[in-house]
Amino acid sequence: MVRSDGKLTHDLLPGEKGPQDACGVFGVWAPGEDVAKLTYYGLYALQHRGQESAGIATSDGDRISVYKDMGLVSQVFDETTLNTLQGHVAVGHCRYSTTGGSHWANAQPTLGATPHGTVALAHNGNLTNSAELHDQLIDKSGFPSRGEMAQGNTTDTALITALLAEHPHGSLEDAAMHLLPKLTGSFCLSFMDETTLYAARDPQGIRPLVLGRLERGWVVASETAALDIVGASLVREIEPGEFIAVDENGLRTRRFAEAKRAGCVFEYVYLARPDTTINGRSVYESRVEMGRQLAREHAVDADLVMPTPESGTPAAIGYAEASGIPFGHGLVKNSYVGRTFIQPSDTIRQLGIRLKLNPLRSIVAGKRLIVVDDSIVRGNTQRALVRMLREAGAAEIHIRISSPPIKWPCFYGIDFASRAELIANGLAVEDIRASLGADSLGYISHDGMVEATKQPREILCTACFSGMYPTPLPEADRLGKAVLEAPGSTAPPAKLREPNQTEPQIPATQESSA
Repeated sequence: MVRSDGKLTHDLLPGEKGPQDACGVFGVWAPGEDVAKLTYYGLYALQHRGQESAGIATSDGDRISVYKDMGLVSQVFDETTLNTLQGHVAVGHCRYSTTGGSHWANAQPTLGATPHGTVALAHNGNLTNSAELHDQLIDKSGFPSRGEMAQGNTTDTALITALLAEHPHGSLEDAAMHLLPKLTGSFCLSFMDETTLYAARDPQGIRPLVLGRLERGWVVASETAALDIVGASLVREIEPGEFIAVDENGLRTRRFAEAKRAGCVFEYVYLARPDTTINGRSVYESRVEMGRQLAREHAVDADLVMPTPESGTPAAIGYAEASGIPFGHGLVKNSYVGRTFIQPSDTIRQLGIRLKLNPLRSIVAGKRLIVVDDSIVRGNTQRALVRMLREAGAAEIHIRISSPPIKWPCFYGIDFASRAELIANGLAVEDIRASLGADSLGYISHDGMVEATKQPREILCTACFSGMYPTPLPEADRLGKAVLEAPGSTAPPAKLREPNQTEPQIPATQESSA
């Protein structure tokens, strides 16, 4: 079944890709609670982080069940499905693909049979040493004959699962403590065996991961907003380089690496929900302050400050507040349109962005507009917006961007365009302005963006703006989305899992029963 992908804040132009989010992970240990439904609502709160596939694994203490499929959380799960997922511990995942293609075999949580039970694992982030780890796995054990890699899963998540499954240590916890220091890049893991919930965060803490408390249990989640949704109170962030385990004996924590903080600044700019808190700082307040700073750095006479819905709204509010220029909405968004999956006619295709946004002519006609957005990637969306606003009668259009020019790719879980496609790579700001057709263009300064987060510069990753990466990177041919799908790979072609007597059974999904 072909579905809309639900990317309500991306892809305003057909074929145009904005900065794609990382994934969302959720885990809960709560005897006596309906852990599948708690996980469903937790993933629902994290849907903005990944809209390609969703999955939940639960355990009743003896057996793990997994249900996953392509689509949004609300498309994959219904009441009947959730009622089949019984137990006291669960992990869940909503995916945007950063390593491995977007198809059913790569959906998470991944499942693997270990010498000491079963592991179900969900991962937010992106490993940068996947090729090296894959080579080590092949050299040590040969290509896995069982598990999800054998079934065609080409993600770094399946690779982690296979490495845990191949490990000879006395328990899954011991295997994890041995493996985690060998992983490079960004990873926030929520995983489980039949009785215990585990979580781990990379030493840089590139992606957020938090710990919450329920009346009868514990929760881990990518963002604090997911804790709010399920009624859990925030305990603290899971520390970079920290491993935690929760079982009937309570919560225990161990450190597998020294913390070397480098949290992703783009979480504050765009990725995280505005109602999330990261490292003690409100994301919404950070974005409003970025707008205020933009107004201080790039003032211009105008009649109206307006956002590009919806990612530019907090910064536009801050710009209006600091400049004294009225805030208003000059664009109406169709909230029910993702990427169009019905092929448009030539006439409709030419309308492009109007499928998603339409100007309020009575508001913009004759006005000098300040249009605030969070970032520019290729520039095609902003170019179309400028043209559309001019057609609606705008007198002047001044573009203001609440992040610096994006010049470098991200290898830690955000899928930007390639560096060659980034409009700021090789073009000066004035050249970009001319390309967009705007009357002026202003980006926030690097210092202004960092200051708005209220985080020390030295604990932030700003690689996509500065080119300074917080971890070593391998050669270019050992990086990328298809690194485990390269020609000559020993991985078999992707196929659907067929349950058998030797591996944990996954309930049939809509995809596999089609």
